[in-house]
Amino acid sequence: MPADALLVSIRDHVAELGFELVDLRRTGTLQRPILQVRVDRPDSRPGQGVTADDCAAVSRSLERFLESRGMVGPRYVLEVSSPGIERPLRWPEQWRRFVGRHVRVRADSLSGRNRFQIVSVPDEDHVQLRRDDGSEVVLAFEVIRDAILEAEVELFGKRGR
Repeated sequence: MPADALLVSIRDHVAELGFELVDLRRTGTLQRPILQVRVDRPDSRPGQGVTADDCAAVSRSLERFLESRGMVGPRYVLEVSSPGIERPLRWPEQWRRFVGRHVRVRADSLSGRNRFQIVSVPDEDHVQLRRDDGSEVVLAFEVIRDAILEAEVELFGKRGR
């Protein structure tokens, strides 16, 4: 099945279950493909996100859904997990949700992993980011290879990184 069709189908099914799809990766081998699915609650906050029971329920439902529609072969492995404290950002709506937060980005036009603050998402194809020195850059989503939202922890009533 084409990757886009699989993505849309999984995203829609996960949404029907009351969760949002955070990340979808296909790895493994041809003999043993692995489908890695990360889900979250749309309104999650630290300490009130996805539980192990939620992951198990999504996994069971998603497995039945994928198999009943012939979207996966018989030897695939399905892994469902929460996004974790430092979650990936993949789609424009995720970037919009975290405007103001800090993110580590690897992109074709940058060397290494760079730290930025998310300024805005002006359209469906670009994100505006601010470096620690105050300079700004606009990146096309298509050149971003990896983006990880930095964890914010609360210590003694103050937020930090």
